[in-house]
Parts: sequence; structure tokens; C-alpha cells
Amino acid sequence: MNPTRRSFLKIGTGAAMASVLGFDLKAAYAESKELKIARTTETRSTCPYCAVSCGVIIHTIGDKAKNVTAQVVHVEGDPDHPINRGTLCPKGSSLMQDILNDRRLLKPQVRRPGSDHWEDIPWDQAYQEIARHIKKTRDETFVTTDSQGRTVNRLETIAWNGGCTDTNEFNYLAVKTMRSLGVCFIENQARV
Repeated sequence: MNPTRRSFLKIGTGAAMASVLGFDLKAAYAESKELKIARTTETRSTCPYCAVSCGVIIHTIGDKAKNVTAQVVHVEGDPDHPINRGTLCPKGSSLMQDILNDRRLLKPQVRRPGSDHWEDIPWDQAYQEIARHIKKTRDETFVTTDSQGRTVNRLETIAWNGGCTDTNEFNYLAVKTMRSLGVCFIENQARV
């Protein structure tokens, strides 16, 4: 065999070289496409970005042992979801980068008045501070009657905004809680 430069390059490529040597690479190519999610656990979820509430499948890998955090390896649209049928917009497609972002906040933070930085605080302290601020605001600004003397019992200085990934049960309880405080301005992103 007296190969030319062109035939040498053709033969030197993977598929041509394998076929010359008698290997069939179809199975290897099919396997390489499957390797990414072969041993993963599928978890169905909802994209958190807008009120459309597209379905996503999050693939995680891990041995499911106690105290082991599974690692997200792939996120894709859920083809069985009635809203998006497997498609995702650019924000939904980038969901994996948000999950694995090293700048993602994992603890509550507070920036005190006059401070130039955020500080980490424990969850219990965050709950207590939020409750204290809500009670203080409600005590100072609760309106019992309007300018004509009619009873209104409303709180116009606090608003509530729910998200599209909240369940109906959570939103029901949140709205009941806000109404019991007298909050007038209640909105939910998924209402649209």
C-alpha cells in the first residue's frame, strides 16, 4: 500500500482507522452518549425563574449513603411535563450553573445599618429578626379605620410576593398568614 497524504489523513481519522482495522464503533458511540446520565438519579422539579413553571429533570449522582450530598451532573427539560414538553428557555437551560455556582448563598445574611458588608447569621437568628421587624412595623403602621371612620383593619406597609415554585398548600398558608396580619398587597408570581 502506497498511501498519499490525503488517504493517510482519511485513514488516520478515528472512524476510518477503526473500520480499516475491523472495529465497529457504533456501540462505542452509543455508549458514550449514555455515560453522562447512566447511573444517575432522576428528580423531577419545577424551573424557578418565571410563572410558566416548566418541568425539569435534575440528574444527580451519588451513592445515596447517609450524610452524602448527591452531585448534580445534568439538568434537562421534562418531556412528560404538560407545560413545556421537554423544552427549556435559556434561563431554564442554565439551571445547572445556578445549582453548582460557588457564589450561591447557603446561609442567611444580614447587612446592618451603616455597615459596608454582609454577615452570616444562623437561621434561628434570621427568623427572630424577621419576626421582630414584622411585629414592630405592624404595631407602628396598622390602620384600624379609614379617614371616614369605617373599620378597615389593614397593614399597607408590608407586602407579600410568592414564587412559582411554591406549592398550592404553601401559598394557601402564606396568604392566610398575611391576611391574618392585615396585609393588603399580596401577589404571587404564578398567578399570571
